[in-house]
Amino acid sequence: MSWTRRYEEAEPQRVNRWLGQSGVCSRREADGFIAEGLVTIDGEVVTDAGRKIQPGQTLTLADRAQEKLDGALTIVFHKPEGVVSAQPERGQIPAIRLLTEDALVGESPLIPDRDTKLAPVGRLDMDSRGLLILSEDGVVAKAVIGPDSELDKEYRVEVHGEITARRLALLRHGLELDGRALKPAEVEVIEGQTLRFVLKEGRNRQIRRMCDEVGLEVIDLFRLRIGPLHLGGLPEAKWRVLTGAERTALIAASRPAGS
Repeated sequence: MSWTRRYEEAEPQRVNRWLGQSGVCSRREADGFIAEGLVTIDGEVVTDAGRKIQPGQTLTLADRAQEKLDGALTIVFHKPEGVVSAQPERGQIPAIRLLTEDALVGESPLIPDRDTKLAPVGRLDMDSRGLLILSEDGVVAKAVIGPDSELDKEYRVEVHGEITARRLALLRHGLELDGRALKPAEVEVIEGQTLRFVLKEGRNRQIRRMCDEVGLEVIDLFRLRIGPLHLGGLPEAKWRVLTGAERTALIAASRPAGS
């Protein structure tokens, strides 16, 4: 089905910029669609890459453009411990090797192989488990790990060591890594030695290093959620295809409020 939306902003805006901000496609993809004659405004084919859409006008992407966007594969994977997100070293197992037909939940337009260019979007280290996104969709990648992304990530973390009020306060706000202060985090005790972390950034091995800074040792780290996308009941080592509605929700949630 073609994508259609009425432009409700007060000021005119370049078509490619608006499509990018709306999370429909990247600006480069929008320029390509314009070059192919796949974009219309109020029924008129857009031929100029610099064309601006006016308030009250309606833009439509042709079915062929939508099919190209829908064809970009994004996978939701329940990564087990001991599996690496991306390029493995000798003897390590990369996540993409587990994306087999037998491990698929639901349907997929293809089964990934050596030629499928799926990249991890927000890595999990080898010792961590849970929700991992792998995608060939640049818009999804930007939504999740782009510098302006507002998506938060939720983790369940089991630690060894005494959980004190001071340690929790430091984890929430007061630490720095690699000489840079960390953004405030939500950290609370779920029960016993299990903590809930919600972060809005993803430094390398961040939670493990944060805990180490305050004298706690991470025993288990499990990612439950990225923005509105939940791992849910997807079994360990299984995968499924991200739905169109989930893609739209991820992109919308990644944008700053009011944008």
